[in-house]
Amino acid sequence: MKRDAFEKLVAEALRSIPRRFRKEMRNIAIMVEDEPSRELLHEMGIKAPDTLLGLYQGVPLTERSWGGGSRMPDRILIFQGPHERDSGDDDDLIVAIGETLIHEIGHYFGMSEEEIEAIEDNYWRADDPR
Repeated sequence: MKRDAFEKLVAEALRSIPRRFRKEMRNIAIMVEDEPSRELLHEMGIKAPDTLLGLYQGVPLTERSWGGGSRMPDRILIFQGPHERDSGDDDDLIVAIGETLIHEIGHYFGMSEEEIEAIEDNYWRADDPR
């Protein structure tokens, strides 16, 4: 899949994130990269055949001080290659991207892995996800 088509799926998945979370996201860039680097996988302790679908880079909201001043945007990286390889079709792909976004946005908000997993478990069953 071409990058621009994948980025449209990422934008579509982002629009499906509940509004209450989207409206609180500030100074954060969501970027698509082809693959996680070998160095990143090594740093994260991830060994083949496992890989990384996404990564939050920044300081979670719960760890910021009030006097933090101006800062570069936090980043969420979405890795296109692993998503495409792990998805059977476009419907699977959009679900996988959405789940990755939820997970990484959870890190932005400073949520624990357990809290993030609970949101992921309930995400697609919500009555009104927006």
